[in-house]
Formats: sequence, C-alpha cells, structure tokens
Amino acid sequence: MKKWLKRLFIFVIILMVLGFLSSILARLPVGERVAVIKVKGAIIEPDKIVERIQRAKEDKSVKALVLRIDSPGGSVGASQEIYRALEDFKTSGKPLVVSMGNVCASGGYYISAPADVIFANPGTITGSIGVIVQHTELKALLERLGIRTTAIKTGKFKDTLSPFRELSEEEKVYLQKTIEDAYNQFLQAILKYRSKKISDEKLREIADGRVFTGRVAKDLGLVDELGNLQDAINRAKQLAGVPKARVFYMEERRGLLRRLMEEDLQGFGLDYPLMLYYIMK
Repeated sequence: MKKWLKRLFIFVIILMVLGFLSSILARLPVGERVAVIKVKGAIIEPDKIVERIQRAKEDKSVKALVLRIDSPGGSVGASQEIYRALEDFKTSGKPLVVSMGNVCASGGYYISAPADVIFANPGTITGSIGVIVQHTELKALLERLGIRTTAIKTGKFKDTLSPFRELSEEEKVYLQKTIEDAYNQFLQAILKYRSKKISDEKLREIADGRVFTGRVAKDLGLVDELGNLQDAINRAKQLAGVPKARVFYMEERRGLLRRLMEEDLQGFGLDYPLMLYYIMK
C-alpha cells in the first residue's frame, strides 16, 4: 500500500510540474505563424470551428489563415455561422486562403467564398450549389402494420415534413418558397466576394446542384488556383509577407475513444427532419 501511495504521489507531482511548464511555455513568444484550420465531414456543429477562427483572428502571432475543407456541405445555419466568422476574421486584415481537399461542395463551397484565394486540386469535387430539404413518407408502411398516428397542432404547417402523412400541395409550395430564399442567400454570399470572377447570370446558370472538378471550377471562376494544401500555405505566407512563418495546425487534442465515438456519430445531424441543407447528395 505504501509503494502504491508513493507512486501516486510521484505521478501527481509530475503532472503538476508539466502543467507549470506548459503555462510558462504558453507565455513565450512563438514567432510568426500561419494557422491551418481543418473542416472535415458534414457541417452541422459549427461552434468549434468558429472558436478556432476567432482565436486565429486574436492571436498576434498568426499572420494568415488557411482553411482546409474536405466536406460535402451541411446545414444552412451552420454553414452561415462559419461564413460569418470568416468575414469577421477578414476585418483583422490577415489573409484568408482556402484549400479544397477531396470534396468541397455545397455548404463546403459556401464557407470558401470569403477567401482571398481558393485553391483546389484538379480532381477535387466542388460545386453542388443549391438547397435541399427531404421528406420520407412512412404512412403506407405503418398502415400495413396497423399503426395509425394523430397530430394535434396549433397551425396547419406545424407538422409539415411529418413522415406519418403525405405532403399537401400547399405545403410543397410553402417549402419551395423557403428553400428558394435560402438558395438566393447562397448566391448572394458567393457574389459578395466573387463577383469579379463570375457574374450573377453565369452563377445562376451553373448553380443547379451539379458538381464540378477543380479544373472545371477554375475555368468557371469558382476557384482561383489549382494546387494542394502546401501551395495554399505558401500563398498565405506570400500574401502576409512572412515567407519564413511556421505552420500551426489548430486542432483539438482528442483521445482514441473520443475519436472513435465521433466517427461513429458523424453525420448524425443529417437525420433532423426540419433542417435545410447546403449539402451534396
């Protein structure tokens, strides 16, 4: 028992020393840095990404930000949260560069729009500009099972998209108007920063949900340069005038168990029935 207590005491002392050293190191000057923030998977919960963008803005050692995106898109609200955070970042005067990975579509493209320069690989899948809301009807199946449902509601649209009944024609018109508004917000968000690269008329012509390779997207004006993550980092250094800056990956440290749990739950938010999506399907 005494040996066990002694080992525990030594372990606690080591942790305290390491914590003290970490606090000292955190106060030391780190030199000029280019921050890299990764956006991977469905864009559903924006809080962590937004918080990192804010830290990159406030950190005086960070001279430029590279956003590495590998995402098919996500919910409208989450995409707009990140977009707005990037707009706020740009008020710092620091360069913002986007590097597209395998896929940067729909909501992924939405959050790319504020960038000073957008890089994509020739084979990156991007585009898919549009809005989608889906309805799954289980009425016939439930009737076969002898199950009936009753909705008591305060308004005729309160249970719109309920899987237990058909959509009425009036509801279809109402939903179409809703997604048309979200669609126009998408186009305006792009044109706010890319109107010199692509006209409103041209954007509306191609913004019908279709996807493009990075090479075609460059020809259309959706992408500025063809290149990989390192090319994007080099351009960020150039724009910031810090050719020798270190690269700083702003990632959360996660244990193995947490990583496995998050991978299992990835995309869970896509099951919400009343959510509009900027997502590639």
